[in-house]
Amino acid sequence: MQTPDPVPPRAPVEPTRPLGAEVDPRPGGRYWSAGELMTWVAGLVLTISCFTDWYAGSESGGGFTISVIGWHTGALGKLVFVIGFAVLVLEALREAGIELPATVPESLVVIALGSLATIFVLIRLISIPDTFIPASGRGIGIWISLVAAIAVILAGLVRASEEL
Repeated sequence: MQTPDPVPPRAPVEPTRPLGAEVDPRPGGRYWSAGELMTWVAGLVLTISCFTDWYAGSESGGGFTISVIGWHTGALGKLVFVIGFAVLVLEALREAGIELPATVPESLVVIALGSLATIFVLIRLISIPDTFIPASGRGIGIWISLVAAIAVILAGLVRASEEL
Protein backbone atom coordinates (compact mmCIF):
# COMPACT_ATOMS: atom_id res chain seq x y z
CA MET A 1 0.00 0.00 0.00
CA GLN A 2 1.24 3.38 -0.92
CA THR A 3 1.04 6.35 1.46
CA PRO A 4 -0.75 9.43 0.24
CA ASP A 5 1.19 12.55 -0.61
CA PRO A 6 1.67 14.84 2.37
CA VAL A 7 -0.58 17.87 2.58
CA PRO A 8 1.37 21.06 1.96
CA PRO A 9 1.38 23.43 4.97
CA ARG A 10 -0.94 26.40 4.90
CA ALA A 11 0.45 29.84 4.31
CA PRO A 12 0.56 31.90 7.51
CA VAL A 13 -2.41 34.19 7.91
CA GLU A 14 -1.62 37.87 8.34
CA PRO A 15 -3.34 39.34 11.39
CA THR A 16 -5.96 41.85 10.44
CA ARG A 17 -6.17 45.24 12.06
CA PRO A 18 -9.44 46.44 13.49
CA LEU A 19 -11.08 49.35 11.77
CA GLY A 20 -9.51 52.65 12.73
CA ALA A 21 -6.27 51.09 14.01
CA GLU A 22 -3.51 52.83 12.10
CA VAL A 23 -0.68 52.41 14.58
CA ASP A 24 0.79 49.21 15.92
CA PRO A 25 0.75 48.88 19.69
CA ARG A 26 3.95 49.24 21.65
CA PRO A 27 5.99 46.13 22.41
CA GLY A 28 4.09 44.43 25.16
CA GLY A 29 0.84 44.81 23.29
CA ARG A 30 -0.70 47.95 24.72
CA TYR A 31 -0.85 51.67 24.09
CA TRP A 32 0.08 54.42 26.53
CA SER A 33 -2.94 55.82 28.26
CA ALA A 34 -3.50 59.55 28.62
CA GLY A 35 -2.54 59.43 32.30
CA GLU A 36 0.74 57.63 31.58
CA LEU A 37 1.69 60.08 28.85
CA MET A 38 0.78 63.06 31.05
CA THR A 39 2.90 61.64 33.87
CA TRP A 40 5.93 61.20 31.60
CA VAL A 41 5.68 64.71 30.15
CA ALA A 42 4.92 66.47 33.45
CA GLY A 43 7.73 64.60 35.26
CA LEU A 44 10.21 65.46 32.52
CA VAL A 45 9.23 69.15 32.48
CA LEU A 46 9.39 69.31 36.29
CA THR A 47 12.87 67.77 36.26
CA ILE A 48 14.21 70.09 33.57
CA SER A 49 12.55 73.21 35.01
CA CYS A 50 14.98 73.20 37.94
CA PHE A 51 17.63 74.32 35.47
CA THR A 52 15.69 77.35 34.25
CA ASP A 53 15.71 80.83 35.76
CA TRP A 54 13.56 81.09 38.87
CA TYR A 55 14.65 84.61 39.85
CA ALA A 56 15.80 87.53 37.74
CA GLY A 57 16.59 91.15 38.42
CA SER A 58 19.12 93.91 37.89
CA GLU A 59 21.34 95.95 40.14
CA SER A 60 19.92 99.31 41.18
CA GLY A 61 22.65 101.10 39.21
CA GLY A 62 21.64 99.19 36.09
CA GLY A 63 25.13 97.69 35.72
CA PHE A 64 24.26 94.05 35.27
CA THR A 65 21.36 91.63 35.24
CA ILE A 66 21.34 88.55 37.44
CA SER A 67 19.44 85.32 36.87
CA VAL A 68 19.28 82.46 39.38
CA ILE A 69 18.33 78.94 38.32
CA GLY A 70 16.23 76.71 40.54
CA TRP A 71 19.15 74.39 41.33
CA HIS A 72 20.96 77.26 43.04
CA THR A 73 18.06 78.31 45.26
CA GLY A 74 18.95 75.89 48.02
CA ALA A 75 17.58 72.59 49.17
CA LEU A 76 14.05 73.19 47.89
CA GLY A 77 15.23 73.66 44.30
CA LYS A 78 17.19 70.43 44.50
CA LEU A 79 14.24 68.61 46.07
CA VAL A 80 11.98 69.70 43.20
CA PHE A 81 14.51 68.13 40.82
CA VAL A 82 14.60 64.93 42.89
CA ILE A 83 10.80 64.71 42.94
CA GLY A 84 10.59 65.16 39.16
CA PHE A 85 13.28 62.52 38.72
CA ALA A 86 11.41 60.18 41.11
CA VAL A 87 8.28 60.49 38.95
CA LEU A 88 10.32 59.53 35.89
CA VAL A 89 11.95 56.59 37.70
CA LEU A 90 8.55 55.37 38.90
CA GLU A 91 7.26 55.39 35.34
CA ALA A 92 10.41 53.74 33.96
CA LEU A 93 10.20 50.96 36.53
CA ARG A 94 6.56 50.33 35.66
CA GLU A 95 7.46 50.12 31.97
CA ALA A 96 10.22 47.64 32.84
CA GLY A 97 7.64 45.43 34.58
CA ILE A 98 8.46 46.35 38.17
CA GLU A 99 5.33 47.53 39.92
CA LEU A 100 4.51 48.79 43.39
CA PRO A 101 2.60 46.53 45.77
CA ALA A 102 -1.13 46.33 45.16
CA THR A 103 -1.86 48.18 48.40
CA VAL A 104 -0.01 51.28 47.13
CA PRO A 105 -1.60 52.55 43.90
CA GLU A 106 0.84 54.32 41.58
CA SER A 107 -1.64 57.11 40.97
CA LEU A 108 -1.63 57.93 44.67
CA VAL A 109 2.17 58.07 44.73
CA VAL A 110 2.17 60.36 41.69
CA ILE A 111 -0.41 62.66 43.32
CA ALA A 112 1.63 62.79 46.54
CA LEU A 113 4.85 63.60 44.67
CA GLY A 114 3.10 66.31 42.66
CA SER A 115 1.62 67.83 45.81
CA LEU A 116 4.99 67.89 47.51
CA ALA A 117 6.62 69.51 44.48
CA THR A 118 3.83 72.10 44.31
CA ILE A 119 4.36 73.02 47.96
CA PHE A 120 8.11 73.39 47.46
CA VAL A 121 7.69 75.57 44.36
CA LEU A 122 5.07 77.72 46.11
CA ILE A 123 7.45 78.27 49.03
CA ARG A 124 10.13 79.48 46.60
CA LEU A 125 7.56 81.56 44.72
CA ILE A 126 6.46 83.37 47.87
CA SER A 127 9.80 83.77 49.62
CA ILE A 128 12.92 84.73 47.70
CA PRO A 129 16.11 83.79 49.56
CA ASP A 130 17.96 86.82 50.93
CA THR A 131 21.19 85.85 49.18
CA PHE A 132 19.60 86.74 45.82
CA ILE A 133 18.40 90.25 46.68
CA PRO A 134 19.31 91.88 43.35
CA ALA A 135 17.17 89.18 41.74
CA SER A 136 13.91 90.40 43.19
CA GLY A 137 11.67 89.34 40.32
CA ARG A 138 10.42 85.91 39.42
CA GLY A 139 11.68 84.35 36.21
CA ILE A 140 9.72 82.24 33.77
CA GLY A 141 11.28 79.03 35.09
CA ILE A 142 9.53 79.14 38.45
CA TRP A 143 6.18 79.48 36.71
CA ILE A 144 7.04 76.54 34.46
CA SER A 145 7.94 74.54 37.59
CA LEU A 146 4.62 75.44 39.21
CA VAL A 147 2.62 74.43 36.13
CA ALA A 148 4.60 71.17 35.82
CA ALA A 149 4.07 70.32 39.50
CA ILE A 150 0.32 70.90 39.15
CA ALA A 151 0.37 68.83 35.94
CA VAL A 152 1.92 65.93 37.89
CA ILE A 153 -1.04 66.11 40.29
CA LEU A 154 -3.49 66.16 37.38
CA ALA A 155 -1.69 63.23 35.73
CA GLY A 156 -2.07 61.24 38.93
CA LEU A 157 -5.78 62.07 39.04
CA VAL A 158 -6.23 61.00 35.41
CA ARG A 159 -4.39 57.74 36.13
CA ALA A 160 -6.61 57.15 39.17
CA SER A 161 -9.70 57.57 37.01
CA GLU A 162 -8.26 55.13 34.45
CA GLU A 163 -7.64 52.52 37.13
CA LEU A 164 -11.30 52.48 38.18
